[in-house]
Amino acid sequence: MSRHYTVSDFDFALPPELIAQHPAAQRSASRLLDGRQWPPVDRVFRDLPQLLNPGDLLVFNNTQVIKARLYGHKASGGAVEALVERVLPGTREVWAHMRASKSPKPGARVSFADGAFDAEVLGRCGPDQGLFHLRLSGDPFELLERHGHVPLPPYIEHGDSEDDVRRYQTVFAKEPGAVAAPTAALHFDEGVLAALAERGVDSAHVTLHVGAGTFQPVRVEQLAEHKMHSEWFRVPDETVAAIARCRARGGRVTAVGTTTLRALESAARGGVLEPGARETDIFITPGFQFRVVDRLVTNFHLPKSTLMMLVSAFAGYEPVMALYRHAIEQRYRFFSYGDAMLLERAPA
Repeated sequence: MSRHYTVSDFDFALPPELIAQHPAAQRSASRLLDGRQWPPVDRVFRDLPQLLNPGDLLVFNNTQVIKARLYGHKASGGAVEALVERVLPGTREVWAHMRASKSPKPGARVSFADGAFDAEVLGRCGPDQGLFHLRLSGDPFELLERHGHVPLPPYIEHGDSEDDVRRYQTVFAKEPGAVAAPTAALHFDEGVLAALAERGVDSAHVTLHVGAGTFQPVRVEQLAEHKMHSEWFRVPDETVAAIARCRARGGRVTAVGTTTLRALESAARGGVLEPGARETDIFITPGFQFRVVDRLVTNFHLPKSTLMMLVSAFAGYEPVMALYRHAIEQRYRFFSYGDAMLLERAPA
């Protein structure tokens, strides 16, 4: 009989000094915990190409992080902090989280970046009406690029710097729209990508625009009661074809990051991997039936988070908890700027 899990099952004690505040000096110099067997092997990320076989396929998320954090004030002078969650395609409108002493009402105007531009509040929107629907006075992507700040996660305690502009972004970021980086992919640099190609490992991509909901704590104890945030993703035809070719030659599909895994498994919910673009609020917990991904490259996640539940579903609850204990004992660095882990899918 399968075990009934609660949120507390995914808790662990993390010494605060293991939360990485800055990236490793070089992307591929991060540590890599090879958790495909027990005991696990402590490696360096640039070892990854040798751990995959010719004919395998790596799938990346090519989303690009936008400078989604804005500071401004209301007409009353009250300070406002906004985090743009989503840019509505083909419009000047966005959905945003807003922090203010008093929430602005529909029709109110908010001035951002020392008066460089403003926004009209159109109303509330999103899940549970928790977001604000804003219309900006210009093109959102241009305004954010010029006046926004890198949306560093809440556990990073310094303001964004030029180094963060460069390093909280993958080297192959292409499609703007994410408000959090697909962090497992931050370890890849040109040297590792070249070594993978030389090894005969194929690559493909999906796009999933990571939302701020990825950091939201699970506030209920029973997993079934948690409402997952929604994110937009696209799986191109050529990626579906690349996965089919990989399968045909006996290769393994490795997802780079939980966002890539979420996109691929969402696109296969009907039993077959379907190309196209849509929303997903997939919540992957132990017992989930994986259809696409064989291996996973991932960072170390927050206690009690939906991502802890996802990796436990993928590689097995007991093995994952044991790997986290090993990582803490060996002083691995955790979360977005931290180290990485390579996992194998547990037998169903």
